[in-house]
Formats: sequence, C-alpha cells, structure tokens
Amino acid sequence: MPMISVVMGVYNGAGTLAATLDAILAQTYSDFDCIVVDDGSTDDTPRILAAYAARDSRIRVVAQQNAGLTRALIAGCAAAQGTYIARHDAGDLSSPRRFALQSDLLNADSELAFVSCWTEFAGPDLEPLYAARGTGLAVRPIRMIDLRNEHGVADGPTSHPSVMFRRDAYIRAGGYRPQFYYGQDWDLWYRLAEEGTFQIVPEGLYTARVTPDAISSASRATQERMASLSRMALFARSRGESEELILEEAARIKPVRGMTTRARADGLYFIGEALRRNGDPRARRYLRQAIAIWPPSLKAWIRYLQSFL
Repeated sequence: MPMISVVMGVYNGAGTLAATLDAILAQTYSDFDCIVVDDGSTDDTPRILAAYAARDSRIRVVAQQNAGLTRALIAGCAAAQGTYIARHDAGDLSSPRRFALQSDLLNADSELAFVSCWTEFAGPDLEPLYAARGTGLAVRPIRMIDLRNEHGVADGPTSHPSVMFRRDAYIRAGGYRPQFYYGQDWDLWYRLAEEGTFQIVPEGLYTARVTPDAISSASRATQERMASLSRMALFARSRGESEELILEEAARIKPVRGMTTRARADGLYFIGEALRRNGDPRARRYLRQAIAIWPPSLKAWIRYLQSFL
C-alpha cells in the first residue's frame, strides 16, 4: 500500500488535466498513488485519464455520474489506501517537493492530523495573482480551533487542495459530508482540527489556477451560507449540541447552475485587477474582455484605464 493517496475530482478538465498529472508524477517522493474521480465528464477527460493510467500504474481512475466535487471526494477517499491523503484539484500544480515536505511533518509528529502549505494563486495561463500564507501561527503545530475568533480558528489551510491529512483521522472525523455541496473543505477542517494539531509548510508548494468561471458571484452567497453553517456546526459541537438541524439545512441548499454574463465579467475583472495590482500588463486583456461582455461595468473601465498609468 502506498504511503500517500492523492485524491482529485475532475469534471470536463481536459484543457489543463495533463499538466496537473505531470506535476503529480514529477514528485520527488514517489510512494503514492493518485485516485482521480471522473465526475461524469463529457469532454476529452476520460481519454486523457485512460492514457495516463495505461502509462503509470499509480494513476487509478474512478468514474461516476456527475454529482459534484463533494461526492467525488467521498468516492476518492473511500478508495484511498494510503496512510496519508493528499488533496489536489484538476488544473492546479504541486511543487516537486510538496509530498516529501508535507509527509515529513506528519511522519515526525503523531499528533499532527493535517498539514497545508502556502498557496500561490495564478490566472488561467498561470499568471501570478497573489499568495495565501495564513496568519503565520501554524508554521509550528497548533491547536487550530479558537472559539473566540469569529471564524472559529487561529489559522488554517491556505486552500482546499493544498492539504494532506491522516486517513485514520479523516475516518474518525467522519470524512467529507454529502450535505455540504459547497464548503465541504472547512466543514472537514473543523472536524479534523478536533482530532489533532495542524501545521503549514512555509513555502509556496501549491499553485491554484483561477479561472473566470470559478469566480461566480451567483454562487458566492450560497458558498458564504455554507461556510456559516459549517461554523455553526463547529460551535454546536463545542456546546455538546446536535448538528442534525444544521446538516438538514445544508442539505437543502442546491448548487447554482450556469453562469450569467455579468458573473463571468466579474470573474474576468477579478483576474485583471489582481494582475493590475501586480503591475502586470497582461491585466489589460482580462479587463478588455470584461468590458466587451459587460460594457456597463464602470469598475472595469476605470481599472483598464489605470492599467496604462
């Protein structure tokens, strides 16, 4: 059995899937398998996965009808046999040393339930946008839960797929819960934090690709509500109260389907503005696209003009 099982869900990710798999297979730590759950893809994803699985036995493909990321991760983690589970998202990249450095921390400290690292967020063509590094407290192992804090934690993972956790802690915590179509990560992190300590590797070992379609203002309110419910569940557990009504409410929240033109324009603006703040002239392309599909966007016009200054 491998020391690490990588778990990834993918839906119609053919355009960037090969780059992700290449980065995983290029890890300096090789004692792993990679479980990729194809969530009912209708593009070239199945063919790409089959080709990689034929070339490298560490790639294991699980196919399911489209059911969303949470259920894909539940299926992937159920198939995992590694001592540790490393999350990864299709389209993203891991530094070659990520698995080695994160597993070293877990090997050295039996109290550690899960670890993260700094996340570098990048645009569709991997243009650097910004970095997430946490609060800095978790550069050493900490008890992450802090109920005095509005969000219930003193520090936490910098992104969902940057995390590696103990499989036995995942099982004890109850795993990903299907009621959380969105916000499944923090619902799990709160419960994993009750099983042990948490630590961040202070290096940018994970690159998360940001696309316009991923920044949907239409689903933002839904995602924020899910995050609120996961915190409510945390506080309920701390008081010894039942989570049943909270989970029932989470289960009633349905995914937002489709994307409006304005929502896509907002996604293009977000990427363009991040690049503009970095002094990157590639900002103009995204801001122009935002204006082209949503001309009333005054903020896009202003930032586009400012990008020439």
